[in-house]
Amino acid sequence: MYRPLTSNKNMKRIVLLLLLQFSIFNSQFSILKADEGMWMLNSIDQKTAKVMKKLGLELTPQQLYNPDGESLKDCVVDFCDFCSGVVVSPEGLVFTNHHCGFGGIQKLSTPEDDILKNGFAAKSYEEERPVDGFFVRFLDRTEECTERVMSAMNEIYKANPDKERKLLNAENLDSVMTAVEKEYTAANPGKYCLVKSYYTGNAYYASIYTVYNDIRLVFTPTQTLGKFGGDTDNWMWPRQTCDFSVFRIYADADGKPAEYSKDNVPLKAKRYAKVSLKGFQPGDYCMTVGYPGSTDRYLSSYGIRERVDGTNVSMIDVRGKKQEVWKRWMDSDRAIAIKYASKFASSANYWKNSIGMNKAVKELNVIGQKQKLEKDIRRWYSADKGLKARFGSMFNELEKAYANRFETIRAYGFFSETFLRGIELRRVAAILASKPADMDSTEIALTREQLQAFYKDYDARVDEETMAVLLDNYRKQVKPEFLPNIYKDIDERFKGNAKAYARALFSTAPVQLPEKDEELKLDGNLKQFYESIRDFQTELVNRIRADRQTINYNEHLLTQAILERDQENPHYSDANFTQRLSYGFIQDYTAGGQHYDYFTNAQSLLDKAAKQDEIEDYKLEESIISLLKQRDFGRYADAKDGDLHLCFLSNNDITGGNSGSPMFNGKGELIGLAFDGNWEAMSGDITFNPDLQRCIGVDIRFVLYLIDRWGKADRLIKEIGL
Repeated sequence: MYRPLTSNKNMKRIVLLLLLQFSIFNSQFSILKADEGMWMLNSIDQKTAKVMKKLGLELTPQQLYNPDGESLKDCVVDFCDFCSGVVVSPEGLVFTNHHCGFGGIQKLSTPEDDILKNGFAAKSYEEERPVDGFFVRFLDRTEECTERVMSAMNEIYKANPDKERKLLNAENLDSVMTAVEKEYTAANPGKYCLVKSYYTGNAYYASIYTVYNDIRLVFTPTQTLGKFGGDTDNWMWPRQTCDFSVFRIYADADGKPAEYSKDNVPLKAKRYAKVSLKGFQPGDYCMTVGYPGSTDRYLSSYGIRERVDGTNVSMIDVRGKKQEVWKRWMDSDRAIAIKYASKFASSANYWKNSIGMNKAVKELNVIGQKQKLEKDIRRWYSADKGLKARFGSMFNELEKAYANRFETIRAYGFFSETFLRGIELRRVAAILASKPADMDSTEIALTREQLQAFYKDYDARVDEETMAVLLDNYRKQVKPEFLPNIYKDIDERFKGNAKAYARALFSTAPVQLPEKDEELKLDGNLKQFYESIRDFQTELVNRIRADRQTINYNEHLLTQAILERDQENPHYSDANFTQRLSYGFIQDYTAGGQHYDYFTNAQSLLDKAAKQDEIEDYKLEESIISLLKQRDFGRYADAKDGDLHLCFLSNNDITGGNSGSPMFNGKGELIGLAFDGNWEAMSGDITFNPDLQRCIGVDIRFVLYLIDRWGKADRLIKEIGL
């Protein structure tokens, strides 16, 4: 149930409205677009169920979400807190995307045993490889705790009657939410409990999870298949990427979560998804269930402009230059390519996302559309004295605060991408700076463990060149007032030569794990560099603190206004990496005068592979090309055309974090795994365009064909139930 942070009697009109998420459908809703929305599964009412049923869903709301029994939610997992996954067998077998498992596959790879490049198929449980740091979370249930959070905040308001609520919210909300989390944790021993904000701080829910930490790699295709198309095709359609990897959840003998042990056994799954080989056609029901990470659909026009011109530009510029350096080294040395594979993929993913978002925001006039909505809201509250008292200063304060901090936010974007995400040696300094000077044996061991994990995927030569390039670039991109003190050192000692500065720093810094314990300390040039960056970061954060409080509070009010003004229609909360459902159907699209079909086939993959001499991202092993040319697709062929379908489109509403989300048909059977969106609608995190926005998934038949025919993993095919 939605409740406002403000206690005003006018808000009573919308307390019942919203917000059982899907509730309050008027007679016209059935003709509206049914494809927008990231909905909480615990709030589906009968009216909503009818809409979904009309589209083709054969499951009831209780079959989707049942905290007291078995339901579809129980086979969908939070995969490592950055992706989604689905359990597909009684023995805890999990499908997710290749790019979700990429970091773990890379960790297990060496130049001598390059499973990242060559692929991997475990022939038995004993051959399945544990991945350090990987975990999955099963959602047990979701409970609203808005009243608990608001009651605590109201007590704080009463105790501080002279202080602005926006300041109290900024200072106290996190501690209140943490206190509520502790209550849930105490009441649910052994569980992971997390309280999160919904509707821009207008509602709060607690999610209770069961977490398994013994996760093992079972199967991965070659890198050429799992990342086919690479950066060339990323965020684009048509696609032929076989973006999947397979893991297994292990538990103790009683089926309880346990740290890795050779005595652990495959988890006996509470619920698993059945796969479908029947295929689908345009108009067929399709839904995703997963963990979308972050959207800003309620964001003001001022916030959108800041993101486009202040934040995205730094990501595009700095990551582009960093990736140029990295790629040169990766292309010249396979060992470096393995070390940097996961980092490069992660960096490049949202680098291209930011490029596409800025392009789409401009071409689709997203800011203009939001400004029109804001004019309508102004007219709405101006007609009512009570509403005007609550919302009348909201837009003026937003405009002023965003303008006031713009240059600092822009500089902070370049600072963050350069010094916090670009120059890797800073992380070594941060680890050493966090330790006491007189470390005991336990602290020494922990420090060595942290550094060893870092150095495993690090090359000082790459980082030194990256530092020199990024230091020069940062100076060019920001005003002199945003230069940290190290630039004074660069100018005075090295006559402005960033390359010479980097050489001096790296020549004395610990670029590999020190042999002696007494060398585990931060000193010299690295200490000077780290402290300068740390202190300047603090200065930048302090500069924007007051404006951030004003912005957060008034964005919160804007969401209230949107919900209250438009209370005849249901509203979903922005994504916040909690389990959500998106429903729609299989659908193609037309953009820029070009029509795109809803699926790709084997020949389209071969056609791209034929261009591999010109486009490196289209490289494919000859053994795979030969296999596809045989056209022996068997039961994995589409019944209508006899071809092997590779990837497909639906109009489901997804974002980052949905990677690996199962795509279900109306019976709740698995038909694919979501892995991307399309270029024409890259503004989707800010606004949903039903004509353009599409979810790209890998067809489960393509996945199983590769497991069966290329991987020869008959044991997995049988385990899945085929």
